[in-house]
Amino acid sequence: MTQTLENANNAAPASVGLLWRVIPPGLYGGKASMLVERGALVNRRAWFVLIGGAFEPILFLWSLGLGFGQFVTAVAGPDGQPVSYAAFVAPALLAASAMNGAVYDATFNVFFKFKYAKLYDAMLATPMGPLDIAMGEIAWALLRGGLYSAGFLGVMLGMGLIFSPWALLALPAALLVAFAFAAVGMAATTFMRSWQDFDLVQLAVLPMFLFSTTFFPLSVYPGWLQTVVTWTPLYHAIELMRGLTLGVVGWGMLGHVAYFAVLAAVGTVVAARRLGKLLLN
Repeated sequence: MTQTLENANNAAPASVGLLWRVIPPGLYGGKASMLVERGALVNRRAWFVLIGGAFEPILFLWSLGLGFGQFVTAVAGPDGQPVSYAAFVAPALLAASAMNGAVYDATFNVFFKFKYAKLYDAMLATPMGPLDIAMGEIAWALLRGGLYSAGFLGVMLGMGLIFSPWALLALPAALLVAFAFAAVGMAATTFMRSWQDFDLVQLAVLPMFLFSTTFFPLSVYPGWLQTVVTWTPLYHAIELMRGLTLGVVGWGMLGHVAYFAVLAAVGTVVAARRLGKLLLN
């Protein structure tokens, strides 16, 4: 019995030490949900601002998918079969809405709370740690991106632009996409020095929105640009959404899912460690 207890005591420090190599002591207090609750309370009287971003992709869909789509008879879908231009553009705008809702909440809002409101400094006086802050803010940005995506999916359903039962997985996929973009956005925000640095956010988001096969098939680009496009996160999100809403599903989808899972994990770890370095030092 004594020998067993000694073996357990010897094993515990090793496992705990391994855990804290990933999550160092003081970074996590298990209170991330408190930050999500705060976000809900703060935004309950600003609900129009919260949902206002959902209208942007809907306007793009009406103006391009329905307007410009009158001049384009068909576009090659994920499997090479022709689909209507509206059916081609709608899943891309769904992915873009998840990206925009998550990125802008995890960058501009987080920067203001961090640099000017000093909200996170006050939070560290509670049992919360930097990882709680990172996870809470990412979760709130994820919810906002998911809200935009759910609203846009409803519009697609009403317009008859969903062609497969696989579209039921589009909302969980959009949440994964929002999670990844929120994590990376918050990690990038920890390196921002002033509001002028946010031009870099636009410099990254706008070209992705325009060139990641949102409005045109990949085949229209020259070979070198096709390679660049296939590495962008929004391209993987669009391919995932198009496959699900059009019913073109294969094992390659798991590659897109893995891409965002890795992106989300790396972004969360970097954001937590950067916040720990900036707030605790």
